[in-house]
Amino acid sequence: MFTVLFRITKYGFQNFARNGLLSAATIGVMIIALTVFLSINLSHYIMETALIAVKDKIDISVYFKTTAPEDEMLRLKRSLEGLVEVKDVEYISRDKALQLFKDKHESDATINQAVSELGENPLSASLNIKAFDPKQYAAISEYLSDNALNSLVDKVTFAQNQTVIERLSLIIDTLQKGGLVLTAFLSVVAGLVIYNTIRLAIYSNREEIGIMRLVGASNTFIRGPYVFAGILYGVIAAAVSMILAAPAVFFVSPYLDVFVPNLNFKNYFLASLPVLMLYQLALGIALGAVSSYFAMRKHLRV
Repeated sequence: MFTVLFRITKYGFQNFARNGLLSAATIGVMIIALTVFLSINLSHYIMETALIAVKDKIDISVYFKTTAPEDEMLRLKRSLEGLVEVKDVEYISRDKALQLFKDKHESDATINQAVSELGENPLSASLNIKAFDPKQYAAISEYLSDNALNSLVDKVTFAQNQTVIERLSLIIDTLQKGGLVLTAFLSVVAGLVIYNTIRLAIYSNREEIGIMRLVGASNTFIRGPYVFAGILYGVIAAAVSMILAAPAVFFVSPYLDVFVPNLNFKNYFLASLPVLMLYQLALGIALGAVSSYFAMRKHLRV
């Protein structure tokens, strides 16, 4: 058995070397397909992190009327905290709202002077409500639309924030689906290239294959070197795609980390390197082995 495996491996390397240009072209197409597949895996992490960051900034703000009693506002806060959809509720009093406003515009002398000349606090108290899931904001908004709260609540922000999160989710879903379609297309192209490369190798070695049949070589022994060559294409393409990806990740990581909070893209890539390499190898070997097997099955009646 070990002798057969050794010979299959030996002849597989020979077939790989004999078709140098075709092998290089095949590996090139596979590298493109595997690089796109790797990009989808990495971009999925970036998009998910960006979505989480945006979700953390999305909330519902409830602005109270300036005449609303504070005990009533705090009672509403406690009732909201009892809802299963609500993750957190922050109460901002009128005084705190004014202080936050001053801190935000401390460098603007005109605004500070205008606030001082008013003589009284023009801002209202508010509640900032965060849900566990953006889809739950509709239920919270419906709860706040109760007519019994009309004497307390001046305005509830919901529609604008919900539009932002829905649009972002739609963009992410579209990009992911588009990437999967592109990967599938390039995988088919790579498979066809491997198929034709093995087919040409079979044609150029047809006399040698005929002799192997005459001396009683088994179907597995005849197919083995070509399937091994296909696997070799996949392994090389997977390794090269990872080698090419690493410098690109290190280059773009600082820019992405600034754009997306809590991303740590380079650290994620290094931590996930074994899993990503395993995915690349699995897809590359599958493409090479399956394409080679079907090329042998159709064009060699063994």
